[in-house]
Amino acid sequence: MKDIDFEKMQGLVPAIVQDAATGKVLMLGYMNREAYERTLQTQLVTFWSRSRQELWTKGETSGNRLHLVSISVDCDGDALLVKAHPDGPVCHTGTDTCWGEENKAQADGTAFLSELQDFIDRRREEMPEGSYTTSLFRDGLHRMAQKVGEEALEAVIEAVGGTDERLLYETSDMLYHLIVLLSSKHLRIEDVVSELRQRHQPGWQKH
Repeated sequence: MKDIDFEKMQGLVPAIVQDAATGKVLMLGYMNREAYERTLQTQLVTFWSRSRQELWTKGETSGNRLHLVSISVDCDGDALLVKAHPDGPVCHTGTDTCWGEENKAQADGTAFLSELQDFIDRRREEMPEGSYTTSLFRDGLHRMAQKVGEEALEAVIEAVGGTDERLLYETSDMLYHLIVLLSSKHLRIEDVVSELRQRHQPGWQKH
């Protein structure tokens, strides 16, 4: 990850918090280096309170915590995008966001696929013990590709002679393993969406 320039704003950087599932911007806070490191350590989003001059973990009094999914740094290294799962309303006024917006998932549901790959990408980076996803990355590219083929075959079998419930189950397995394969190649499910969108354009030709 790109280095964070904490010195540009006297030790603080703005941290925009986004719901990892819905894509809604929830709030804006500020982190110093200690708050950033505490967030990574505890997986709970923590800020530096400018008014109290101390670390502040979101939800420590209300219970509405923000569970970390990922942190990325902007091109100048002086702002953070924090993706998280909120336990409840984020604003101290009781609204879902600090802008009074309702925090709803996108109707097409594609945001969850992005969230799922964020999780899978973290597994690839952290490789925690006991994780099935970790075991796939350790088994290597050929095994991951094999699993996609196996799950695709299972989906075909259910489509031809099984039930709709089993077809959805096997298709979900196939899609999960496909995202793992994409992650191993440092590709994103959004890249697949982009390719499909290009194919939908008038004049597109197969290459």
